[in-house]
Amino acid sequence: MTKNQNGHKIVKDYSKVDEYVTKQRQDKKKIVLTQGSFDMLHIGHARYCKEAKTYGDILIVGIDSDTKIKKRKGNDRPIVPEEERLEMLTYLSSVDLVVLKKLAAPKWELIKIIRPDVLIATKETYSPEQLEDLKEFCGKIIVLEPMATTSTSAKIRLLQLGAAQKIESVLTNKLIKTIEEVLSELRGETK
Repeated sequence: MTKNQNGHKIVKDYSKVDEYVTKQRQDKKKIVLTQGSFDMLHIGHARYCKEAKTYGDILIVGIDSDTKIKKRKGNDRPIVPEEERLEMLTYLSSVDLVVLKKLAAPKWELIKIIRPDVLIATKETYSPEQLEDLKEFCGKIIVLEPMATTSTSAKIRLLQLGAAQKIESVLTNKLIKTIEEVLSELRGETK
């Protein structure tokens, strides 16, 4: 376990998660778990974590590693590297522990280790069948609605579209000008 200047904990080794959970359970704490990419941390993420914490005493957030996100979302993601995403979440007062989820980890391993009193998810996280299967490892499962008007992926698409439109506009004008100049040269016209 490492501590940043904010005093929050970041865990990259699942055996340390088990120790942490055991201690919290001994102290009769209700444990809440949520998981995700948390790329380009925004107000929706902060609201989501704050709401998740209302379901228990301790909020643990599983963060997908860079390689896990690349495999799922493509080579252009994540925008923010895992070290920064891990640390950024520790600055949210609702978050008690942040855990790195590696690509090689077996499916649902963190959930099985923690066996949360409450698992918090979004509609996109799990299928209805998966939610049913997860009940074996979780006391309760809560599905929250999105807490921002756009997701990180949607914000990235908007940025990409805006950039593409600017490039298209500039290139179109320059291309037309270049074609006109070449045609003028071919006709023997000089300026």
